[in-house]
Order: sequence, then structure tokens, then C-alpha cells
Amino acid sequence: MADIKKVVLAYSGGLDTSIIIPWLKENYDNCEVIAVSGNVGQGTELDGLEEKALATGASKLYIEDLTKEFIEEYVYPTLKADAVYENKYLLGTSFARPIIAKRIVEIALAEGADAICHGCTGKGNDQVRFELAIKRFAPQMKIIAPWRTWEFKSREQEIEYAEQHNIPLKINRETNYSKDKNLWHLSHEGLDLEDPWNEPMYDKILEMGVSPEKAPDEATYITLSFEKGVPVALNGEKLDGPAMVAALNELGGKNGIGIADMVENRLVGMKSRGVYETPGGTILYHAHNKLEEICLDRDTYHYKQQVGIRFAELVYFGQWFTPLREALSAFVDSTQQNVTGDVRLKLYKGNIIDAGVKSPYSLYDEDIATFDEDEVYDQNDSAGFINLFGLPIKVQAMKEQAAAKNQ
Repeated sequence: MADIKKVVLAYSGGLDTSIIIPWLKENYDNCEVIAVSGNVGQGTELDGLEEKALATGASKLYIEDLTKEFIEEYVYPTLKADAVYENKYLLGTSFARPIIAKRIVEIALAEGADAICHGCTGKGNDQVRFELAIKRFAPQMKIIAPWRTWEFKSREQEIEYAEQHNIPLKINRETNYSKDKNLWHLSHEGLDLEDPWNEPMYDKILEMGVSPEKAPDEATYITLSFEKGVPVALNGEKLDGPAMVAALNELGGKNGIGIADMVENRLVGMKSRGVYETPGGTILYHAHNKLEEICLDRDTYHYKQQVGIRFAELVYFGQWFTPLREALSAFVDSTQQNVTGDVRLKLYKGNIIDAGVKSPYSLYDEDIATFDEDEVYDQNDSAGFINLFGLPIKVQAMKEQAAAKNQ
């Protein structure tokens, strides 16, 4: 431990990282601790962070504004892939960790740090996400993960330590949900949510919106415009990534959109229950997929669904900075060249209802699809197609009948 004189800490100001600063100084010979916070849209959670970090022993705090890069270079590529983990989770925490970790490494190298420290638990996914990014950009860097070694066994013991060291906390024992917030989502874990039989107390925990029961009785119509799979305008107004997500969060939140309660399979092997709020992201995923319905050919659309599952696993498992993720993104980008157009949606009490879609690259042909008389599609052609398509089934049946007669 004597060789570790300067540590860069991934700092959020939450319970874990708040007590890590004094803990590091106590256990690593009063080493210098430099705190780094990546701003990916936490909002008011960053208020007073510098004062708190310095008061608890940090020598300085970097607050890095990563919001635009986060949405446009991490979230949107995942959106274009239609990547959803286990059919529900829109990866809000997962793709925020690589960009934060990458910036922490850059600062650690610039500061000449001996080690990087994070507050992830030994049961969680984030430890993997942080450390894989560190290994990618600073393979020789030492990593300190206090949750694997320190004396605390519960969040209750952490709170006691904080109280003993006069560390101010924004939580108490009764509201001690484990949360992660950024511009894309807010997650809730712990306390009563640890029992899957308990219905979430939405009136108590929701912060980005309301439950469907409390949404307005009148529907909200919106039109989203995409260019090559990227959302570029809302109701005709051009918006960059952060502005788009923020606007849709407001619209989705007030209409009870994007609440997911799931028991997911963590990378480390256990199942974990969480409640996710992703109002704007849920709208974007729905709209993007709707546009792909008319812009992608059948085989590409079906194969891309398989790619989306694998892409989601890579993001969830912390493998953003890998050749496979980059290769899959290249494939996805090639599929998005014609995913341009407008999607009209109706938001109503937790539901997203399709209200129209159009694209200059639409593969939908009304002349072919019509139930009325047409001069394009010869329905007699289908008989020969079915005969050939069903030939293997017919041959198998004939062989089985012949075998049965010979018994």
C-alpha cells in the first residue's frame, strides 16, 4: 500500500463514494484522493458536490460534462441497434459506465495517479463495466475496489461510518434505495423491492414521471423525425441528443410512460429486481422500431433483431470497448442508411399508441398490399410457391406413410 500515493476515485457523492474518501486515506497511508464525477445528466445530484468532496478529504474534484457525448455516441448507437436487455431494460446504467470510466482513466493518467478506485459492489455489474474500460485504456493501472475488501457488510454499516465521520448524506435508513440517475433513466433497487412479490410504491419512488393512473385523461400526440436511424426533430423542431431526450422525458413522464419492473439476470450470476424509469428512451425505442418496420427488408429486419439481443448483452456486460461491439455497430450503421422519416405517436396513460409513419424510403407498397383488385400481384403465383416451399414437409410425410405400410 505504501506505493499508492495518489488515487483517482470515481465519485458520485452517494453513500459508497462519500465514505470511500476517508476510508482510502485511513487505509492507504493518507494518500491523495482526486475525485472525478462524470456529468451524464444527473441534474441536481451534482449540486454541492465539490464542497462535499473537499470536506471529506479529496484534494480536488473534476466534474466532466459528458452529456452530449453520452447521448449521441453511446445511447444513440444502442438505440439504432434496438438493443434491449431481457426484453425490458433499456441499458440506462450500462452504457453510462464506459464513457465515465474512459474519462476517469484519462484524468488518472494526466494526474500521474498510482491507482483508480470505484465504489461498485462485488455483487453488481458496474464493477465489470468500470474495470473493463480501465483495462482497455490503462492496462497497467492498479484498481482499488473497497467493497471487495473493506469491513462493511451492509449499507446500514456504511451509514454508521458516515455518521461517525460527520459525512452528510442525502439519504436515511428509511429511504435508502440504491439509485442510479442520468439523463436517460433512473433506477431503483433495494429495501421493499428486494421481494419480487411486493408491488412497487410508485407514489413514493417515481421521480421522472407519474404512474399511468395519475396521467392526464387527454392523450398527447407527438411526431418524431429520424435521419439514418438518429432522432433529429420533435414536432418539427430540430434538437440535439440531450435536448431530445430531456423533452421526451418530460412528455413521457407526465403520461406515465417508461416504467419497467423486472427481475434481471446479472452478469455475476444472480437475479436482481429493479424498477427503471426511462420515459423518453421508451418513446424513442418505440418510434425507431416503428420506422424500421417500413424501411428495412424482411431478412435484414429479422437478422437485426438477433443482433440487437447480442448488442444488448455486450453493453450490459461492460464490453463496449471491444472489437465485437464495434463490428456490430458497423453492421447496424449499414442497416440505418434508409431509416429516415417521421413517426406519429399518441401517448396515453402509460401507453404508446401508433398514429402514423412515413418515409421516402418506405418499402411498403399499397398497390401490392391492397385487398382490392390490383394489376401487380398475381395470386395464382402463390400455389407454385407453396408447393416448392412445402416440398420437404410433403416428402417427409410421404416417406412416413410408406414406412407405416411396410411394417
